Amino acid sequence: MEVYLDNSATTKPNKEVVEIMLKGLTDYYGNPSSLHHKGVEVEKLMKTARKQLAKALGAREQEIIFTSGGTESNNTAILGAVEAKKRNGKRIITTRVEHPSVLNVYKNLEMQGYEVSYLDVDSLGKISLDQFKEYLSEDTILISIMHVNNEVGTIQPVEEIGKIIKSTSNKPIFHVDAIQSFGKIKFTPNKLGADLLAISGHKIHGPKGIGALYMKKNLKVAPMLYGGNQETGMRSGTENIPGILGLGEAVKIIYENTDKNIDKMWMLKNSFIEHIKNEVKDIKVNGYEREGSAPHIANISFSGIRGEVLLHSLEQDGIYVSTGSACSSKKSSKSHVLKAMGLKEEAIEGAIRFSFSYHNTQEQIDYAIDKIKKSVKDIRKIMKR
Repeated sequence: MEVYLDNSATTKPNKEVVEIMLKGLTDYYGNPSSLHHKGVEVEKLMKTARKQLAKALGAREQEIIFTSGGTESNNTAILGAVEAKKRNGKRIITTRVEHPSVLNVYKNLEMQGYEVSYLDVDSLGKISLDQFKEYLSEDTILISIMHVNNEVGTIQPVEEIGKIIKSTSNKPIFHVDAIQSFGKIKFTPNKLGADLLAISGHKIHGPKGIGALYMKKNLKVAPMLYGGNQETGMRSGTENIPGILGLGEAVKIIYENTDKNIDKMWMLKNSFIEHIKNEVKDIKVNGYEREGSAPHIANISFSGIRGEVLLHSLEQDGIYVSTGSACSSKKSSKSHVLKAMGLKEEAIEGAIRFSFSYHNTQEQIDYAIDKIKKSVKDIRKIMKR
C-alpha cells in the first residue's frame, strides 16, 4: 500500500487539473495577448481561472496576480512593498519561524541596511501579540506573518495583528504567507486585514510552477519584473496558461468542497495523533494538537531515533513523510522552527512531519500507524546496541 503523508511539501494534482492542463498545452495554446481568436479564447479561460480564485478568496478579480509559485509571490510582496515604502522608514517585522522564501529575503534586506525585528514564538510555535506591539513603531513599513506554519501547523494570530495595524497612524503594509492555510482554513484577506497574501498551486492539488499573489486594490507595490506589462504591470511575461488553468481548476474543487475536505483532514489527523500516542511510547507532539493548529499537519518527535532513519524505514513500507520543510530538508542544518520553539537537540533530530490530504483514507492511517510502531521499535532496539 502507498501512503503519501507529505502533503505540506506537495500534493498530487487532481485528475481534473491534469486534464485541463493538457488542453492548455494542446488546444488552448494561443498567447492571451494576441488579438486573434486563439488569443481571445485563452484570455477568456484565464479570466475564468482568475475569477474562481477571486471568488474563493472573497476578493476582486483585479486583486489577483498570477506568479510562478509561493516563493515568487512572497518575494514580490516583500521586495515590492519595501521598494514602494522605502522613503517612510527601514523597519520591518517578521517571525523567526517563517518559510525560507520569506526569511532569506529579509536576510538580504538586512545587508542593505534595513532593520528587521524577528518575533519569538512560545513552545507551541505561536508569536506574542505583546511583543509585536512592542516592536511596532512609526517607521515600521512592512510586517510579514505566516498564517499557518509549514512544519508544525501552528496558526498565527494574523487577524488580531491586522486589527492592530489598522489602528496605527502610519499604516505599514501587511503581508501574509497563506501557502499552508489556503484550502485548509476558511478565511478572506479582508478578514485577516492582509494587504498582500501569497498562495501556491501545488499545495492544493494543483500544478507546480504556478501561484498567486493577492494585492489589495489601490495598494502601491513596485513590480519586480518588467516587460510587456502583463498582470496589470506587476508580473510581466507571457502567462503560464496550462498552470493558470490547472490552478483555477484546483481552486474550484477546493471551493466547492471546503467544509467536507477540512472535516476529513481533521478526522484523519485526530485519529492519527490519538493512535500514535496510545501505541508508540516516548513521543512528543510539537505544536498544538487540535485547536490552534491547521487540520493537515502533525509534527512528532520520537525519542531515541533520528528522523531521517525513520523516514527511510517507512519509505520501505510505501509510507512517505518528511523531516521538516521540503525547501530546506536537503541541508544539514536543523529545523529553525523547532529550534525557535525551544526543543532540545534530540527532539529536533527525532522529529517527523506527517501532513494529510482529503485524498488520504482511514485505512491508510491505520496502516501507517502499524508500520510506524514496528519501525520505531526496531530502530530503538538497534540504537541501544
